[in-house]
Amino acid sequence: MVQKLVDGICRVFSWLMVACLALMVVMVFGNVVLRYGFNSGITISEELSRWLFVWMTFLGAVVALKSHGHLGTDTLVSRLPVLGKRICLGASHLLMLSMCWLMARGAWQQTVINYGTTSAAMEASVAWFYASGLVFSGFGALVIAHEFFKLVTGQLAENELVAVVESEEEVAAAETAALKR
Repeated sequence: MVQKLVDGICRVFSWLMVACLALMVVMVFGNVVLRYGFNSGITISEELSRWLFVWMTFLGAVVALKSHGHLGTDTLVSRLPVLGKRICLGASHLLMLSMCWLMARGAWQQTVINYGTTSAAMEASVAWFYASGLVFSGFGALVIAHEFFKLVTGQLAENELVAVVESEEEVAAAETAALKR
């Protein structure tokens, strides 16, 4: 049930990232054409592109978190026995959950502080900018807590106990294998 929810959320986030990237490309390219070709421009283009980039980054971080796409080093952990791998994975999940809490707290404070502040070009509440951190920390914590639950209940196989990969090629190979299933 939770796995289906997490998969659905990540699918929606992937589509939102595509939309953000498409809007950014159209706005920036359109602005360049307007400035050099017609000596005008889209006033909100630069600011909105920056906001979309921040949102795309945080949404992508949730998707990467779910698919274990963040790079790291597993030199020590991969050599440990199963119990050592479980302990290290559990400790890392608890640390990541605490980081999600800290990020949520900070993002919430910034959202509240900047609620009445408007951006220069768009004149939108700057709280929307900081809300991206809230979205990441909430959904990131959900993904991590679900993984931690699977670890504690013994639902993870031994090959799933190392949560990072050392190269982008391994990430691509894992994604290709997942798509074939």
